[in-house]
This record gives sequence, C-alpha cells and structure tokens, in this order.
Amino acid sequence: MKRILSGIQPSGKLHIGNYFGMMQTMIRQMESADLYVFIVDLHALTSVHDRERLRKGTLEAAADFLALGLDPERCTFWVQSDVPEVCELTWMLSTITPMGLLERCHSYKDKVAKNIAPSHGLFSYPVLMAADILLYQAEIVPVGKDQKQHLEVARDIAIKFNNTFGETFVVPEPAISGSTAIVPGLDGQKMSKSYGNTIPIFMDEKPLRKVVMSIQTDSTPVEEAKDPETCNLYALLKLFASPEKMAEVHDLYVNGGAAYGYLKQDLFELINDYFVDARAKKKDLLNNLDYLREVLAGGAEKAREKATVTLDLARDRIGLKY
Repeated sequence: MKRILSGIQPSGKLHIGNYFGMMQTMIRQMESADLYVFIVDLHALTSVHDRERLRKGTLEAAADFLALGLDPERCTFWVQSDVPEVCELTWMLSTITPMGLLERCHSYKDKVAKNIAPSHGLFSYPVLMAADILLYQAEIVPVGKDQKQHLEVARDIAIKFNNTFGETFVVPEPAISGSTAIVPGLDGQKMSKSYGNTIPIFMDEKPLRKVVMSIQTDSTPVEEAKDPETCNLYALLKLFASPEKMAEVHDLYVNGGAAYGYLKQDLFELINDYFVDARAKKKDLLNNLDYLREVLAGGAEKAREKATVTLDLARDRIGLKY
C-alpha cells in the first residue's frame, strides 16, 4: 500500500481550487493508500501574523476536511506544529540544501511580486516542505502544477542527503492530475487566497451567487462563436457539470449562443448543490470544538510515531547520535 501525503494551509477560507486540486483526490485515496493529511500551520506563518486568524483557521481547516468526507479512522490527520520533529529535520536538511536550489524557486518571487512580505521563512519554504514529506517517508505527493517545483526540490534534497550520509529517505514522486492541476479563479489566474480570486466552498447561498456572477468573461456577443479552452467560466463548469451538460455548453460556445450570465447562474446552482451537505456538517463540527481537538490530538500521536523513527535514523546517519 503506497503512502500518500499532502497538506493545506489554514490561511483563509477553503475554496474549490483547494478541493479539486488536492482535497478530493486525497479523500478518495483513503481506501487504497496509507494516507497522511495535515494542516500546515507553520507554513502559514509566512503570511499570517494574526493569532486569532491562525488559531481559528486551523480549526476551520480541520472541520473542512472532515465535513468533505475525510475519515480520521482511515488515515493520519494532524496539525503540522503538533509534530515538533519536523522543525529539527528542517534544520538538518537546510545544512545540505544549496542556495542556488532555493534561488531558482519561482514561488518566492511570485509571492513577493504579489506583495507578500519577503522573509527567510518564505525563502526557505521549500526546505520545510521537504521535511514535511521526508519525515513520513511519503512515496506519492499530490501537488498542483504550481507546487511541482517544490516537490522537485524535496526530491533533490532527499537524494543529496542519501548520497552524503547513506540511504535514509524515500525519494517522493509527484501526482498531478492533468484535468484539475490548476483550477482557474475569478480572473482566470490560478485560484489562490493570495490573489483574492477564489470561490469559497462554505459560503452561504446569497454571497456565493454574488461571487460566481463576478467571474470575469470577455465581451464577445452571445450569438458569436467563442473558444471554450480559453474561458475560465467554461473550465469551472467542467468541474461540476455532467458530461451531457458540458456537451451542450460546448456546442453553444463553438456555434454561438453561449450567454455568460445564464451559464454563471448554472454554475452557481451546481456549486451550491454540490457542497450543501458538507456546509451543514461543517456547522455541526464547529459547534463541537472539543471533538475537533480530540481528533487532531489523536492524529498527531499517530504522526509522531512515524516521525520519531525517521528522525532517529536521520540523526544517526548525520552523526547526532553518539
């Protein structure tokens, strides 16, 4: 059984890009894989410096996963900072990570360009991500295309550590879904909390409709043909609509007759219906925070059982056990 690992930041409201880019895949893997899922609160510190926002966001992220179908009895589910071993391993890995490897990472430059304050934590983010993966000897890591480079960095670090100190870490492989690797946001860019272009999953009906109706489209008249492959509205519809519905929509695009306003209304109804049960379950979970904390504590205990074995091996390999 393959070990699969991925995580999500508690730095904002969960959106459909998170769900289709990673969460749906992870939840479906519970039956066939040794699944590790965690909330990356340490990573969130690169952009979130508000105590209440981080605390609340962590509990909400836990409720999000459980409401969407994650079963903590069939996986390992925890909060990153509850396993302190990851910080020690991060330091070990940082001592062998070439500066050039990090300087080539485009994510740092992209985030700074989006007005996220530059910091050592933001720059060395890929090393902490590598520690997250290698600490649990993950074999498969589902990532979006934007995170593929960071996974390649984790592989490079694992290989260098193994070559320097002896076989220690599994070298992870990425799993990227071609159809949902990048979910477009309201403006056509990748859907991201950093860009403020998201469609939140757990938004109430009225504000959800307002957000969906704000999706940016071009000014091509209804009766003229349009290219569906360049339209972010079309790409979002494909995530929710049936194949039969998408065949009809595709015909309207290529032959004329695609009215963006009506299609946005269709998309709103599809999203609202798709997540209606999850929204109700999340409200119940947030009314029982003691249960959420109990689930996360149990998950951290399971995660530490694996983490301590790997860290002891790394300490021995590197010479920290004497």
